[in-house]
Amino acid sequence: MHSALGLSFMVIAVSSNFAMAIKKEKRLPQTLSRGWGDEITWVQTYEEGLYQAKQSNKPLMVIHHLEDCQYCQALKKVFAENQEIQEMCQNNFVMLNLMHETTDKNLSPDGQYVPRIMFVDPSLTVRADITGRYSNRLYTYEPQDLPVLIENMKKALRLIQTEL
Repeated sequence: MHSALGLSFMVIAVSSNFAMAIKKEKRLPQTLSRGWGDEITWVQTYEEGLYQAKQSNKPLMVIHHLEDCQYCQALKKVFAENQEIQEMCQNNFVMLNLMHETTDKNLSPDGQYVPRIMFVDPSLTVRADITGRYSNRLYTYEPQDLPVLIENMKKALRLIQTEL
């Protein structure tokens, strides 16, 4: 009786450990894209982004987000699935996504909220004039705002062309 009970506990323990190992295996490794676009080259820090923007003469796009924010997750999904945005990011922008605030207060002119997307031009000027469509959160975008975001990305590129 005792050996049957002991064997049962051992089977349960092994099964439980095996199930936990399977769960851990399914988790994808975290990359700098954090789900915003694996084909895009991402910089790691704001300082690196500024350096790359100046060196490459491309605007820096900074995406502020949080992993547990439902609005960020919804925007991330459509952002990653939109081919036009992915190609523009890949070819024309220095890209950074942050899950924390930077020390540059110019990146939060109307508060620290997420999701927030801001542009910094190659002269290292934060383009506070490139805004979304909401007056209470100027730099936020929702999934249905992708056309506005695409226009703002094109605007950021045009501004660089006219300043050359």
